[in-house]
Amino acid sequence: MKIAILSRNAELYSTKRLVEAAVLAGHEVSVIDPLMCYMNINRINSSIHYKGEVLEGFDAVIPRIGASITFYGTAVLRQFEMMGVYSLNESVAIGRARDKLRSLQLLARQGIGLPVTGFADKPGDIPDLIEMVGGAPLVIKLLEGTQGIGVVLAETRTAAESVIDAFMGLNAHILVQEYIREANGADIRCFVVGGKVIAAMKRQAKAGEFRSNLHRGGTASKISLTPDERSTAIAAAKTMGLAVAGVDLLRSNHGPVVMEVNSTPGLEGIEGATGKNVAGQIIAHLEKQVASFKSKRQIKTKGTG
Repeated sequence: MKIAILSRNAELYSTKRLVEAAVLAGHEVSVIDPLMCYMNINRINSSIHYKGEVLEGFDAVIPRIGASITFYGTAVLRQFEMMGVYSLNESVAIGRARDKLRSLQLLARQGIGLPVTGFADKPGDIPDLIEMVGGAPLVIKLLEGTQGIGVVLAETRTAAESVIDAFMGLNAHILVQEYIREANGADIRCFVVGGKVIAAMKRQAKAGEFRSNLHRGGTASKISLTPDERSTAIAAAKTMGLAVAGVDLLRSNHGPVVMEVNSTPGLEGIEGATGKNVAGQIIAHLEKQVASFKSKRQIKTKGTG
């Protein structure tokens, strides 16, 4: 196969591992910066141009689109999809997962466990919003935040009111969530590929910190999942429509709750903690899906011939 990996940096661990795994499996791989792409959109012969050349002949694309370039990155991915290239994670699924509010609403509709979450637009709603999630302590999150940035733990009601009021004063969209105290600063990253959890790790926040992100000094270790945690992670990825996803769970007194479904999960932490060849399993899944995708297209073409 000829595979395109959409990534801004070919030296990132995740990108390098995917390249290594694909080359080892005998595939041709190109790392393409989506912001360096530009598109010709027409009804006859749409194309993608990159550094003055037309990109063509690709069988599959692996999107590694960072949150800061979601809009343009998914536009480039849509163009690949328009041109009949199989995408490991579809553009619409990535957009769905990146919208934190929409993703929580979709998960809730499917009956998947979540922290009690409040959302409002007016300062006058703050007192009721706080009561809605069980009072302080509570967690306040910027909708646009990533890697723990824009996440605040408000220990008291007064602090919560001040922080929420400040964010609203800046016209920032926020979520207010119950604080799962019993998680003790730890969460679980479940790595889902093709409807199966292939690896899982526990991320523990450093002392004095409640955010367990590895980028914020958290540590990772291998963990065994309960059947409920495994089924919750699989259901969350399926709800987003993602073939590859990092599903972040907390262990609460009322069962596993989903904090986030990540459409571009990093490989370094999960491979290091579990010793599993996650990149290789992603490529193996891609091979099966591309074969099925091409077979369906051939049948469709014959049917309309």
